[in-house]
Amino acid sequence: MTTVAVVGGGLAGLAAARELRRSGAEVVVLEAGRRAGGVIVTERRDGFVVEGGPDGFLAAEPDIQDLARELGLGARLVDQLARGTALWTGRGLEPLAEGRAAELLGIEPHAESELARGFRSFAGGMAEIVEALLAELGPAVRTGQGVSGMALCARGWRLSVTGGSAHEVGGVILAVPAWSAARLAAAVGVAAARGLEEVVYAPSITVSLAYRADQITAGLDGTGFVAAPDAGGAVRACSYASRKYPGRAPPGHVLLRAFLAPVADDAAAVAHAELARILGIRGAPLWARAFFWPRGLPRYRPGHAAQVAAVRAALARLAPPVDLAGAGVDGAGVSACVRSGREAARRVAARLAS
Repeated sequence: MTTVAVVGGGLAGLAAARELRRSGAEVVVLEAGRRAGGVIVTERRDGFVVEGGPDGFLAAEPDIQDLARELGLGARLVDQLARGTALWTGRGLEPLAEGRAAELLGIEPHAESELARGFRSFAGGMAEIVEALLAELGPAVRTGQGVSGMALCARGWRLSVTGGSAHEVGGVILAVPAWSAARLAAAVGVAAARGLEEVVYAPSITVSLAYRADQITAGLDGTGFVAAPDAGGAVRACSYASRKYPGRAPPGHVLLRAFLAPVADDAAAVAHAELARILGIRGAPLWARAFFWPRGLPRYRPGHAAQVAAVRAALARLAPPVDLAGAGVDGAGVSACVRSGREAARRVAARLAS
């Protein structure tokens, strides 16, 4: 049985590993960090469900939902409760046209027909799908194993792992950030992969804050607000997390999630001070939890898709097979990551079978 290494244990890598195993391949997932899941982080605390990364996905996107149903999570899918987003002008909150929020945040726009169906998530948070994948893959997922080099060997590819060990495998999927995939692919002779280093990852700071419902004097209408470019302040947007999806806060409580521009001061203190002014919050939060992603959301330059296609064409000429997957190449949304990982796995499995 051929062993395929998936380099990177984010959602794309885990989805790829499961698909490879279904094709009959042996699989090993090599994750550099101490945990798998990438930017998907869910913490459960005192009845609150706190997201450190993405909190959901478009209901119109099928890939992550198809995978969830295969994993037995179909009944765990939940729909968005509230609809609509407001604009913070610096003086007050005003209604905002659907789709305009993403544009103001610099996020790739979606078709109005996709937005009209709203968003979905999991009852216990986004980590549910990661936890289900990890339970199925078991010891095949190995954390603390960053791949530092890749070279041909008698049995296929030899992957050097931080700390001095190595794995010899018959195929590889690079499901790592674009800059890392570029380095590894270039090392095996795919010079075009160096262009993937042009993918820019924007930093992200989010702060989740818990309050009693009676602390907030303003009406929390819709799913949250986005700040106008000239509104001033560090809060670029705020999601009313406990109004957006069910079960995010215990009865009588509210969970807010602020998205901040880079700040020198304590992010939680900055978020609370600004939200207190905007939403009329009295008193201190029950607690706050900040998440910092120095390299968060990938942003593509013009011609990115053509560049990825050229890299994949060059990789397709290598033997044993090597492929790419993940947000750095095929789209930043969680559903896009699932699709990317599974499609890469199918291509590798097809080459191994030929």
